[in-house]
Amino acid sequence: MSEPTPPAGAPPSPPTRSPHTRRALALRILAALLIAGAALAVDRLWLRDEPSRSTFGATVRTKEIDSVLLDRSMPVKVVVPKGAPSSGRSLVVFLHGRGEDETSYLNEPMFEALSELRTRAPVIAFPDGGDSSFWHDREGGEWAGYVLTELLPQLIDRYDIDPARVAIGGISMGGFGAYDIARLDPGRFCAVAGHSPTIWESSGDTADGAFDDSDDFDRNNIIAVAGSDPNPYAGLHLWLDAGDDDPFLDGDAAFEDALRTAGSPPVVKHSSGGHDLGYWNGNWDEYLPWYAHVLRVCGDEARAAKKEDRGDGSKAIPKGEAGAGPASGSSPLSKPAAPRGAHSSG
Repeated sequence: MSEPTPPAGAPPSPPTRSPHTRRALALRILAALLIAGAALAVDRLWLRDEPSRSTFGATVRTKEIDSVLLDRSMPVKVVVPKGAPSSGRSLVVFLHGRGEDETSYLNEPMFEALSELRTRAPVIAFPDGGDSSFWHDREGGEWAGYVLTELLPQLIDRYDIDPARVAIGGISMGGFGAYDIARLDPGRFCAVAGHSPTIWESSGDTADGAFDDSDDFDRNNIIAVAGSDPNPYAGLHLWLDAGDDDPFLDGDAAFEDALRTAGSPPVVKHSSGGHDLGYWNGNWDEYLPWYAHVLRVCGDEARAAKKEDRGDGSKAIPKGEAGAGPASGSSPLSKPAAPRGAHSSG
């Protein structure tokens, strides 16, 4: 019996695909997805590990540190700027914030600000500090020890860094960590910077997981450390900044006051913004010129000191007194009414 004839004007019935046709179509879609995924993976590798427009000519290298102190292999992203000298380079060890990692700041604002420094641009190392280590030695690992005794020596050796021109800085958790690590070995760094550092005045204010307990907080209370004798920050080039709406302003201001009282006034920048990526991305063009300036000054100080040691009559520049560079006229951090940050993550 023949099939009924469709009414006049009705659309023709769609052709029925055989199982073989459907299978072939599915395989073509799968192949396309695999090719796209492979292309994306190659593109990401290219963007991160080779000079390109996205890095403004800088090369990003991945290094693995076999850490004995942390009992694991630790990744580090090292940014070598275009035009960097082959030897005697300057270095910034830059520590990330809570919940971030070594890739968190490999973004266009950072690369663009670095490129504008041209031959003055430092090498920047972005190590991984775990989710919430707060970069200090604690039950979960010797994070400060890792930076000082494992990471830093390898970076200096591998990238031919001038040991007299090394700075440490960081954002949020990393800003606290930079100051906490620097005070353990003051001669290792010539400059320290805290960008929106998470600093608390008492252990009762801290965020969960920032410290193991009140004793751990006391061991790493950088406000108290700044007021100690001898002052571990004496002679170092120091920087502090925070947004107007940052929840950690009280702690940051207390730390600034302690530094000033101890005779180690930092360069301070205080501008609109909060404790977030938008504020930090908007300030790379302030951060990196300051690092470049003080690292150049550190080199001048080291050369002057060597000449003085040789007894040729040259007068050494007092360390930390050769000029603050960009933002040197900034006013101190203020304390507007704001959340104290007891529940902020850092």
